Amino acid sequence: MHEGATTDARRHGLVPYKDAVARYDPVVGLEVHVELSTVTKMFSGAPTAFGAAPNTQVDPVSLGLPGALPVLNEKALESAVRIGLALNCTIAARCRFARKNYFYPDMPKNFQTSQYDEPIAFDGWLDVEVPACEDGSRPAFVHRVEVERAHMEEDTGKSLHVGGSTGRIHGAEHSLVDYNRAGIPLVEIVTRPITGAGDRAPEVARAYVATLRDLLRALDVSDVKMEQGSLRCDVNLSLRPSPHAPLGTRTETKNVNSLRSVERAVRHEVSRQAALLDAGARVVQETRHWHEDTGLTTSGREKSDAEDYRYFPEPDLVLVAPDPAWVERLRAALPEPPAARRRRLQEAWGLSDLDLRDVLNAGALDLVEATTAAGASAASARKWWTGELARHAKARGTGLADLPVTPHQVAELQALVDGGRLSDKLARQVLEHVLAGQGDPAAVVEARGLGVVSDEGALVAAVDEALAASPDVAEKIRGGKVAAAGAVVGAVMRATRGQADAARVREIVLERVGAGA
Repeated sequence: MHEGATTDARRHGLVPYKDAVARYDPVVGLEVHVELSTVTKMFSGAPTAFGAAPNTQVDPVSLGLPGALPVLNEKALESAVRIGLALNCTIAARCRFARKNYFYPDMPKNFQTSQYDEPIAFDGWLDVEVPACEDGSRPAFVHRVEVERAHMEEDTGKSLHVGGSTGRIHGAEHSLVDYNRAGIPLVEIVTRPITGAGDRAPEVARAYVATLRDLLRALDVSDVKMEQGSLRCDVNLSLRPSPHAPLGTRTETKNVNSLRSVERAVRHEVSRQAALLDAGARVVQETRHWHEDTGLTTSGREKSDAEDYRYFPEPDLVLVAPDPAWVERLRAALPEPPAARRRRLQEAWGLSDLDLRDVLNAGALDLVEATTAAGASAASARKWWTGELARHAKARGTGLADLPVTPHQVAELQALVDGGRLSDKLARQVLEHVLAGQGDPAAVVEARGLGVVSDEGALVAAVDEALAASPDVAEKIRGGKVAAAGAVVGAVMRATRGQADAARVREIVLERVGAGA
C-alpha cells in the first residue's frame, strides 16, 4: 500500500492494509449474480430488453398477480446448465425451486423464487490466473477458487429514491419502483471461502470476477455489463488471526459493479475490520453499501441467516430433472476456455506477454482473430486494431467492436497494402472512407482513385518534371549529396497526391541524374 493510501486509511480510522494483513488472515467469499440473455423472463413471457420505459415489460406472473402461474424458461435452464458445466460443477439429476420469503417494495410477490438446498449445479472450481504486479515486485500465480453452487432464481425490481443527496432511501423525499427487472432470469454463483491468498486476497477476488466474466461472455449466456447491472458481485469478507484459526464474522458488501471496485472493497473491509478487532470491538454480521466515490463501505442492515427467509418448496413449479444425454451434449459443445484460448493465440501469433496484454486491454482479441481468419497476418491485424482503429474508437467514444468496420474489411485493406496497391498512408485514408460507410476498401480505392501510382512512365514523367523545376537540387545529387533527392521525392509525392511509391520514386530520381544508389 503506497504512502498516500496509508495516510488516507488512518484519516478514516482504518488500519493501513499492509499492517492489517500482517496481523490477520483475510478470507473472501464472492456471490456473483448473472443476468441471463434470454428474450423473456424466468417464469413468464414478459420481455427483458434493457432500458425500456418503466413498468412496460411486465405481466401477471412478474407482478405476482393472484392466480398467475409460473412456467420455467427452457433457455434459462440451458444457460444455467452450461454455466455449471463450464465451472466444473456436478449437474443435479433432480432439483427444485423454493420460495425465499422477505418483503421489499421492489419484489411484488413478497417472495423470490430461487433455489435453496437443491441447486442446479454444485461442487465446482475455477482456476484463476492472478497477474504479476506492474512494478514486478510480485509474480503471477494461479489460484483455484472452489465454487459451492450455481443456482437459478429471478431478479427483483428496481427502486429509485428521489431527493436527498445519496440516492438511497434515507433522506429521500419519495421512492419510485420499476418492475421491468422483476423476474429476469438470474444465475447466482457462490464460491466457498477463498483461503490461502494472504495479502493478495483482493487481487484474487478481482481476478476471479474477471475470469468468470470472460467465461460467461465466451458461453454467450449474458452480456456481463457490470455498469448496467447484468453482472453484480457481493463481496463477503472476514478476518481471522491466522490461517489455522476458525473463520471470523463476515460482512457482505452488496452490488459491487466493477472489477476495480471488487478489489478496493476487499481492501477497505480488511482495513476496517482490522481496526475494529484491534480496538477490541466485534465485527457485526451485516450487509454493507459500497461507495465508489469515497472507496468506503457503510452499514446497511444486519445480515439475515437462511432460516430467517423461511424457505419452503415452490408449490407452483415441478421438479427439474435434466436429461443426462442432453447435459452431455451441452458439455461436448462448450467453447474453449478463455484462458486456454488466450495461451493458444499468444503462441500462434508469437506475442509477448506485454503484446497480449495490449490486445486484451484494447478489447481486440476477437477482432484480431477474426481478421487473421479473413486472411491478414496476425501482426498486421494487431497493428490495425490496437493502433489506427483504437484511435478512431477513442475519438468516437465507443468500443472497437462498435466501429462500422468488419474484420473482413480490415483484412481486405491489408491485402491491398501487401499487394502494392496502397501505401500505409493511403490505406489510412481509405479506412476513413470505410468508416464513413462508403463501402469496402477496394470499392473506395476504385471510386476515389486512391491506389498507388505504379505506372512507370507516369512516375518517370513526374520525376523529370520535378528535376526540371529544381536544377540546383539535381546538381547537388550529381555532386554526391544523395540526401538532396528527398526534396525531389517530396515534390513527386505532392504531385501524385501521395499515391506514388516513395521508394521507387527515389530510385528513379537517382537513375535520372546518373547518381546511382
